[in-house]
Amino acid sequence: MTENPSEKDWLGLGEAAHYLGIHPVTLRRWADASDISYMLTAGGHRRFAVTELKRFAEERLRLSPLPRAEQMWAESAAAHTQEVIQTHRQSAWMQAYGEGDRQQSRELGRRLMAIVLQYISSDENSEILIGEARAIGEQYAHSAMEHGLAMAEVLEATMSFRDAMFEAAILVPEVAHTASKSNARLLKKINTLLNAVQLAVANVYDGQSKQ
Repeated sequence: MTENPSEKDWLGLGEAAHYLGIHPVTLRRWADASDISYMLTAGGHRRFAVTELKRFAEERLRLSPLPRAEQMWAESAAAHTQEVIQTHRQSAWMQAYGEGDRQQSRELGRRLMAIVLQYISSDENSEILIGEARAIGEQYAHSAMEHGLAMAEVLEATMSFRDAMFEAAILVPEVAHTASKSNARLLKKINTLLNAVQLAVANVYDGQSKQ
């Protein structure tokens, strides 16, 4: 392996953790345990190959399937999200982005979905995951501001996707035959995480207006 990896093919610890939708501390622990391979640069920094990250994510999903309710929600939420994209193609918050920018937004969406799945299926590192969701909200807000979107337009976008996730969760008891108590827990956890995203967006815009 080369000690001068290109930015396109290799990611640093923080970037790789974002790619997987986990906290850097978690990725560092997996790397130390040799669960995922990496290389060290001459300066002693870890670099993770994008191909290895993809392989690891696919293998981890295969070996650690989600509980039935969470799996059903994930599949339904993905379908509802695609419906939102198709329905709002002419919205200002869709039209403001070029194809390259949309790809970046889709990557943020995938990262957020990974965090939501991790959050609803485990009680571990809850605060860390909320922090990760908040960081995604901040990143989305900064990107939206660069494209001239008003806060109301950004919140309209986040609420559309939030509605999609909630609609998917409401349908879970019917298809997974889960108890209402379990579904209430699912809805509460999704709400908590998405609250963090929307508050982060509002805080970024609020901070900019005070400058």
